[in-house]
Amino acid sequence: MKTKIGIGIISFAHGHANAYCNMMQGFEDVKLIACWDDNIERGENAAEQYGINFSPHIEDVVNHSEIDAVIVTCETNRHAEMVVAAASTGKHILCQKPMALTLEDCDIIADVVQESGVKFMMAHQMRRDPANIAMKELIENGVLGKIGLLRRRHCINVLFNEAFVTGPSRWHIDPEKNMGMFMDDASHATDFIYWMLGKPSSVMAEIDNVLTDVAPDDSGIAIYRFPSGEMAILINTSVTLAGENTTEIYGDQGVVIQNYGDGPSCNMPRPEDAVALKLYTRDEPSWKDLGIPIPNNHGERIAGVPRPFIDCLINDTEPDVSVEDGRIAVEMVLGAYRSAQEGKRIEFPL
Repeated sequence: MKTKIGIGIISFAHGHANAYCNMMQGFEDVKLIACWDDNIERGENAAEQYGINFSPHIEDVVNHSEIDAVIVTCETNRHAEMVVAAASTGKHILCQKPMALTLEDCDIIADVVQESGVKFMMAHQMRRDPANIAMKELIENGVLGKIGLLRRRHCINVLFNEAFVTGPSRWHIDPEKNMGMFMDDASHATDFIYWMLGKPSSVMAEIDNVLTDVAPDDSGIAIYRFPSGEMAILINTSVTLAGENTTEIYGDQGVVIQNYGDGPSCNMPRPEDAVALKLYTRDEPSWKDLGIPIPNNHGERIAGVPRPFIDCLINDTEPDVSVEDGRIAVEMVLGAYRSAQEGKRIEFPL
């Protein structure tokens, strides 16, 4: 067995690539080998920062004999292209969210992963957060009983940031490269909702620019219904200055409330006695602090992504956030966009 997994980075367009590399530099079983970027200056700067080789030719990364796996962190509309290039040469893949901008591209990714037999994992960091894992366990263990309603507020404040809008990250607001900010960020929340409740049967949504006009959209609300009747409300904006309450899950036997679960809430000062996750049940009818720590900043959640991927490669196990999971999260976002555009309830599958 190899002592170190060789990693290649496919673009530093997405800022999460830096968080992943910073974390992996501390892994004894990982070696960062090389990177590609179509922005030569950005690629060369990253290569120097992490002590790796840079090439402007993607073939030099996906064909590199020392590279076992790649992390795809290019612009979203190029994910399928890069996954095909990597899988075709037998490289395992960690793919930044959302998986793609269309279901057609999702299916291209699914087909090449199946045909090549490589391991593929989506970089959905919400599945790595201790509070989210605890909520998942409460649902699975029946502590909350039958779920009636889940509300998730998952927000950022980037459209208030001039550097984000005009700097190298401005591709996020390009409709060709990223569709819209709801696609970019609500895909975290759709994966969370699917992880908690399964596949929805329908959605009704409003998505629009409300406070800014620099991106295709800045705010969105979607209401998902599920085969057993449950409702899930997804609130996502890219213009949230501050926040606190993040998730509410209401069942007939219990209620769980999460605070400080996204960027605007986690990255700001909070009371010393702040509670991340609290539970109320019929058996114990008072709020109980579940003792979950609050990260010092949202970047800690992002940095939690690479380790499970590396463990899959080391232990030869199946990734726990699959191609199908990535496709469903995208389909849920696309359904919300269609509902907002057509002004009606949209049924799944699309």
